[in-house]
Amino acid sequence: MKLNELKDNEGATKERMRVGRGIGSGKGKTGGRGVKGQKSRTGVAIKGFEGGQMPLHRRLPKRGFTNIFALDLNEVGLSKIQAAVDAGKLDKGAPVTAEALKAAGLIRRVKDGVRILGGELTAALTFQVAGASAPAAATIEKAGGTLTQLVSATAEA
Repeated sequence: MKLNELKDNEGATKERMRVGRGIGSGKGKTGGRGVKGQKSRTGVAIKGFEGGQMPLHRRLPKRGFTNIFALDLNEVGLSKIQAAVDAGKLDKGAPVTAEALKAAGLIRRVKDGVRILGGELTAALTFQVAGASAPAAATIEKAGGTLTQLVSATAEA
C-alpha cells in the first residue's frame, strides 16, 4: 500500500447537500423548510417560546439575593504559607499580611482582606489578616504564632 493509494471506505463520507439550487436538486424552492411561517425564515431562535403562554422560566418564583455588603476575601491555606516560608518567599520575622502574601505570589490581587484556612504549619508566624477558620487559628497558636484579626469598616456596617 502506498500513501497515494489511501482512500475512505465506500459510503464513509457523504457529499454536502446544496440547498435551494433549483427544483431538480430535490431541495429547491423552500430548501427543506416547508412553507411560510416564522420557522421557514432565517435567524429564528425560539427556544423558550411557548406560543404566547407565559414561559416556564418566568412562571417560577425568584429565590435568594446577592448581599452587596459581603466582603470579597482572598482565601489562603496554611500549607501554602508554610511552603512559601520554606522556599524563602515569606520572611519569618515580618507579619503575614495581604501585601506580604501578594509579594510572595500566594495571592494574585488584594481584595477586601485575607482569610486563612486550615493546613499544616510549623513556623511561628505573626498573622494580621481579616479572618481565619477555627482549625487555622488553633494551628497558628499551636505552632507558637499569633493571630490578629482585622475588622474592616465595611464589616461593622
